[in-house]
Amino acid sequence: MNRHDKPERFFRRWSVPAMIASLLSSLSGTGVQAASAVITGDGGWLFPAWESLSKVDNPGTARNIVLIKQIQQALEHEHIGLIVLVVPMKAPFYAQRLPADQPLSPAVMQRYDHLQNDLTHAGLGTLNIKPILQRTEQGNQTAFYRADYHWTAWSAENTADATAQLINTRYRLQGDPGGGAALGQWFDRRAFGDLASNFLPAVKRKAIGRDIYTVRHQAEKDLLIDDAPAPVQVIGNSFVQPYLGFTQKLSNALDRPVALTWNPGDVGPWATLLQSLESADFAQHKPQVIVWQFNEGQFHLGPDAAANWNAKGVTSLSQWHQRINKALP
Repeated sequence: MNRHDKPERFFRRWSVPAMIASLLSSLSGTGVQAASAVITGDGGWLFPAWESLSKVDNPGTARNIVLIKQIQQALEHEHIGLIVLVVPMKAPFYAQRLPADQPLSPAVMQRYDHLQNDLTHAGLGTLNIKPILQRTEQGNQTAFYRADYHWTAWSAENTADATAQLINTRYRLQGDPGGGAALGQWFDRRAFGDLASNFLPAVKRKAIGRDIYTVRHQAEKDLLIDDAPAPVQVIGNSFVQPYLGFTQKLSNALDRPVALTWNPGDVGPWATLLQSLESADFAQHKPQVIVWQFNEGQFHLGPDAAANWNAKGVTSLSQWHQRINKALP
């Protein structure tokens, strides 16, 4: 089964190379070259150079909030709730580690808080992830991998716990509890982060060194396919891929099956949502709640952002509305 053909209800362990492939895909169409794709900060902390440290696209953000609100209203007609998760950008979280000649603008530093306010003001269910990541930073635990684009499995799981609490507060899931994912034991694996392994020359990559990826072993229970309808559907990119454990932890915390539709970053959230809504699985078993994940650094990009999404991920606004109206009549 191709993982993009239908939502996943079982969780295979995805490798670090899978994360790297996802990142490479996310760069296609951006015009970013390997030599200039990474910003090197203090202590070997790496940041993606394709996310602007100075510019904020407020009109693009406002337009997308309107589109998401329209989705929320269409889903409500189908008795489906919507929770919008926006993962904070790495650079503002570690602003003190950026090089002195590449500071963050005040607008970028304040963008996430403004975005949360705008989503809430629009009446959209959302979760402020920034304080969750701040609480994750303790001891050896970090919110993001040092030389990688992604958040850590600790961040993914802590956010999943908070998402489960939000779902339980806002919605009463049908049926009796049961069928939640089992969680395996933690283990460590040393590997080069995707920003280091793909965008730095060998000498500099060696100097940066490997990161420790603390993730979970695959639980034996989740090697089996569970065909029970899932009341919750997660839709997003590689931040919610199985390797990092967001969906497994959400399922475990809810004690319910949770379905997952995810694509590499270059597909974009809009096409991934359409893929889920247009699937036969959605037509047969509509969820009660959709958790739709975005990244702060790309939130301003709409369905028609041809310079950023791959060919399959780009949809004109007129086509977008037509397909949504057909999927959610």
